[in-house]
Amino acid sequence: MSASARSILDQKGRSVVTVGPQMTLGEAARVLDENKIGAVVVVGMESRIVGIFTERDVVRAIGQDGQAAFDNPISQYMTANVYRCREETSLNELMEVMSTRRFRHAPVEHEGRLSGIISIGDVVKARIREIEAEAEHIKAYIAG
Repeated sequence: MSASARSILDQKGRSVVTVGPQMTLGEAARVLDENKIGAVVVVGMESRIVGIFTERDVVRAIGQDGQAAFDNPISQYMTANVYRCREETSLNELMEVMSTRRFRHAPVEHEGRLSGIISIGDVVKARIREIEAEAEHIKAYIAG
């Protein structure tokens, strides 16, 4: 059975660092650094996803607006049209979408609300676990 977003979240946990869209870029950069993460999910009312703000967005903002970017709200720089997956989304679909669209973080929604976040590293680890399990089954089969 192929892994899904749910099985990844069950393994790693469902906590997600979230921020509001009015947080300044400087504050958001501090949140990324303090939590040692590459992305925060930007949420509005009722934990609805309104965007994602990543390390790449920090670099782009500084490149565009220089020092002034630090005092601007992250809503100016976040990705508003966020790919989000469901807990049922398969590992293969996640790998395909993340590599094709070249992003490293995907928020997970359940019944319209944020239920977790998956990084490309989480996907790779889950795939490695699948391959190792398949290899063990094959060894057991051959050994009889």
